[in-house]
Amino acid sequence: MRSLILSFFLAFSLFTCQEIPPVITPLEPGGPNVNVKRRILIEEFTGVRCVNCPAGTVEVLNLRELYQDQVISVGVHAGSFAPPYPDSKYDFRTAEGDAIINLMGKPLGYPSAVVNRKLYDGEFDLQLGRSQWAGFIAQELAAAPVVDLKLSKTYNATTRVLQVTIDTEVLGTLPQEDIRLSVMLAEDQIVDVQLTPDGKKSDYSHRHNLRDMLTAFDGDLIGGELKSSKKSSRSYTFTLPANWVDSQCSIIAFAHLGGDKLDVLQVIEGKIL
Repeated sequence: MRSLILSFFLAFSLFTCQEIPPVITPLEPGGPNVNVKRRILIEEFTGVRCVNCPAGTVEVLNLRELYQDQVISVGVHAGSFAPPYPDSKYDFRTAEGDAIINLMGKPLGYPSAVVNRKLYDGEFDLQLGRSQWAGFIAQELAAAPVVDLKLSKTYNATTRVLQVTIDTEVLGTLPQEDIRLSVMLAEDQIVDVQLTPDGKKSDYSHRHNLRDMLTAFDGDLIGGELKSSKKSSRSYTFTLPANWVDSQCSIIAFAHLGGDKLDVLQVIEGKIL
């Protein structure tokens, strides 16, 4: 009988001590809206006379490579380093870029960028140094998107007429009623003069350059539509100038706050071709 009881307790202890692995739910960027990717906008402020800016562009490209379509960038040529050289083929400055840098606040040093137009805890302004970009992008990717954007377009390569429609849909609680939509046009890989640590180069490839905007520089108000119907649709028409390479051009649309806070809620990018 004693041996029978010992056998019973031995079997019971082996059963009760069996390790049951925990159930791990993978974390998805975007929280509960797992079917909607959270995407981040980084606006890089640059200029052809800025010797340190090429290093900033390399960092932006590395972040785009790391996060793929969840990081969208635009290069804004504005400020004291932006005027072209006498031998420059292009003047990358735009009226919208000048207005945006005044809205964001001019950088104290370069390279500089704004991540989702957000003022982060411990920071005094929106402009961030290169070493800060990756950390704040990761922080933003962990947040759930409160709106979703869809981009559709038609483009006639003969007439160079572009028609763009941006649909915005509410997914969560909007932080305020003043919600705006901004739509930028950017052109990639424009070869022209740039100051670098190795001197002035005439064959430098300028990346993701702001060329124009289809909205006001500070966005078109869509908050009323989103509040009443949870959806908004805006359409725009634009004719590409002859000196733009349409195969290198893209549309960047983003919903963001207006007023004292400028936080970007969601962004989307689509190639013209």
